[in-house]
Amino acid sequence: MQKAEIYTLINNFASPELAESWDCSGILAENDNSEIKKVLLALTITDDVFNQALENNCDMIISHHPLFYVPLKYKKLNLFCAHTNLDLAEGGTTDTLIKTLGLKKSEENSFVRYVILPEPVTVKDFAQKLGKISPDLRYVNNKNTQSIQKIGFCAGSGSEFIETAFDDGADAFVTGDLKFHTALESPIVLFDIGHFESEILVLKVFENLLQHKVEILYAREAAPFKKL
Repeated sequence: MQKAEIYTLINNFASPELAESWDCSGILAENDNSEIKKVLLALTITDDVFNQALENNCDMIISHHPLFYVPLKYKKLNLFCAHTNLDLAEGGTTDTLIKTLGLKKSEENSFVRYVILPEPVTVKDFAQKLGKISPDLRYVNNKNTQSIQKIGFCAGSGSEFIETAFDDGADAFVTGDLKFHTALESPIVLFDIGHFESEILVLKVFENLLQHKVEILYAREAAPFKKL
């Protein structure tokens, strides 16, 4: 498959025009190879992921996270990413998280997607549902809320959208990378499922776009945090 065809498939799904102005979505590095036979999918391109691609004779790495600086050695391979454009695309990062949880999106507001449950559920019951994809789940309930029905979602690091969710009438908000003071001041229930755990699911979108066209491998990746 020609690499230009891969770019087109992904860009048709997640238009580059959706990307934030500061973002580096798109082509990160290119070599002279135009024919792509094997692709490594990764959330983040690191030295370890790059070496995995070389060891498995991959022609390209496709990631969700961009590189704002591309080391010279990485230019041995074709590197491509879809970041904020994939977050905003229909069926993209946060939509994939919601679908994986067996839920259905009811509304959206830019990066924030909402689920309005048919009936209210307890905070504990919803936390247990999230715990199936995030064993290190943390949650905040400053108002001692008993039940929730409208829930906002933003995969990755979405704490900047807590007020947006609150203003839109959400009872709770699901994201990652929550900080102490942000959590302390939240007017709604917060669930921190982890940056990695909330976004790794979106690699399946790349696979679905490219399946049967190239050989696809998944990088061996994990969240960087360790337990004692």
